[in-house]
Amino acid sequence: MVLAFLGVTRFAEWRVFGEDARQIHNPLGTNSNVMPLLMAQRDAQVLAGRSWPVFHDFKFSDRLAESGIRFEQHPVEDASKFYKAVHYDHGTGLTVADIDGDGFLDVYFVNQRGGNELWRNLGKGRFENITSKAGLALADKVSVTATFADFDNDGLPDLFVTTVRMGNVLFKNLGGGVFRDVTEAAGLSVKRSRHSSGAVAFDFNRDGLLDLFVCNVGVYTRNEKGQDGSYSGRSDAFQGWMFPDRTEQSILYQNMGDGRFEDVSGKMGLEHRGWSGDATFCDLNQDGFPDLYVLSMSGDDKYYENQGGHGFVDKSAQYFPRTPWGSMGVKFFDFNRDGQMDLFVTDMHSDMTSRQIAAGSVDFTDGFEKVKSDPWCSLEWTAEQARKAANCIRGNAFYLRQANGSFKEVSADIGAETYWPWGVSVGDFNADGYEDVFVTSGMGYPLRYAVNNLLLNNQGRGFLESEFVLGIEPRKEGVTEKVFFKLDSDGGDRKHPLAKGKTGEIEVIGTLSSRSSAAVDLDNDGDLDLVTNEWNGPPQVLINDLSDRRPIHYLKVRLVGTHSNRDGLGATVRVVCGSKSYTSYNDGKSGYLSQSSIPLYFGLDQATQVDSVEVRWSSGTLQTVTSGLAINTLLTIEEPR
Repeated sequence: MVLAFLGVTRFAEWRVFGEDARQIHNPLGTNSNVMPLLMAQRDAQVLAGRSWPVFHDFKFSDRLAESGIRFEQHPVEDASKFYKAVHYDHGTGLTVADIDGDGFLDVYFVNQRGGNELWRNLGKGRFENITSKAGLALADKVSVTATFADFDNDGLPDLFVTTVRMGNVLFKNLGGGVFRDVTEAAGLSVKRSRHSSGAVAFDFNRDGLLDLFVCNVGVYTRNEKGQDGSYSGRSDAFQGWMFPDRTEQSILYQNMGDGRFEDVSGKMGLEHRGWSGDATFCDLNQDGFPDLYVLSMSGDDKYYENQGGHGFVDKSAQYFPRTPWGSMGVKFFDFNRDGQMDLFVTDMHSDMTSRQIAAGSVDFTDGFEKVKSDPWCSLEWTAEQARKAANCIRGNAFYLRQANGSFKEVSADIGAETYWPWGVSVGDFNADGYEDVFVTSGMGYPLRYAVNNLLLNNQGRGFLESEFVLGIEPRKEGVTEKVFFKLDSDGGDRKHPLAKGKTGEIEVIGTLSSRSSAAVDLDNDGDLDLVTNEWNGPPQVLINDLSDRRPIHYLKVRLVGTHSNRDGLGATVRVVCGSKSYTSYNDGKSGYLSQSSIPLYFGLDQATQVDSVEVRWSSGTLQTVTSGLAINTLLTIEEPR
């Protein structure tokens, strides 16, 4: 049995499908009953939906073909053709911004092989590839993720891209869809390139300039390179947390204001190590300075409280004494509309036990209900693993902010458990005033299919699994698998284990899975759509038809900082409509690994007017807007000078 958590060293026996033996499936990657099970799950969800009090009579449909987007994500060979359980299979992100100021949100897809791509939004759901003009391909690098942020406060979103041991890159936006590599001049070139992952832009010292926190995972590759030019993955990569010498410090860079960044990790007491793929920020003690939450995919997460811009102190035990063992995705948002930020953290690695893999992704519990992973982990984990995870949560965590400022973990109570999750994209998909959550899921080759989840917010009381009701699942045309790679058994691949005893070209089949996503209004029709970055395949462009189904009320808010950073990151926005209010913290966090420059979106339910919009800027300025507040528009708020 494959145990991806510990590292795959061998596979179970392969079996062959097809009369001519030209297609090969891994028994762990193929479930002959997957479609009947998905249909049963759909029927159960549709039946349950009849009693839901929240509006759900709308659908998403995949409009990839109509969009014109022809990007495809391609993994390195150590995550496909020569599969190893190595962190390469965590995939790549995507990020969104209006890069040329034309009012349409553009999408930058990140890739491991073949280059990244920037697709310009032409309006009406159509896109064009402007990667070559923009100069953003990085085709010679194994990229991981990207962040759009205005680092120089000139009104144009710049771009920061992370890679695996090939150097991270900062691009300055020159306008007109053109970028320039300024990495060396910015002081972001490093002698020793790390296994970088998520990157967070935030103004930690409130000087009006966006700083940068770069997550570094740890040593999961060797120094030699494979046939495709990527560094070869270690066979024991997922045991890396057991070896302190394999950790890599994440880096806090301070924006010095003259186009340069300086590593201030030591100076600020933030020399974090922890197999960290991603991070985010929030101001929980409301002192005006953003604090930092850093994930660990093999151990305890960390919460660092900002000490007035002069340093950071580990306050994890005070706020989050127990965190998931294998954290992947993270997002602060106001789940129950009480004006306080709650926290959702997804846990992938606690699900990666051979018992759960053998049980499958859609039929391993009665009633299709996901539960905590403790039963499987307790049966299978070694004594060392159990000791390391003794104080961890094994499964997702949802921390609900209490009146006294503490947090209560309620994921199982509110329906926030999912299977094989990566990241979360939060948005009000039915515009009822409560934010919903889209969770990208699944491992792909060589494992079974797992559904993406859309958790519809049940008026702050819990989540309703609605991916089948809303058309997210099953995927377009019911496809759950694809040709993952091909082998030439008569040529260069004749020594491959799957080519043994075969002739000619062989197609190896794997399941579909998603990695990153963003919730944005791609077609400017007033409702939130979804775009994904898949694993070894084209994206999904999931267009929401809510605005065609019924009249909706919403407000988009774009912040323009003056004393604060231009993007308004770190600001809290409160929209008041009569007796109701809606609160959002502007962190730019758009999905797994990625940060975007997008307007805040507020669903207003049945409200026909907005009474006021209150902005507490990261500079400390409190601004209240009471005029020019039409609904169903984009409201631009500039910070008072």
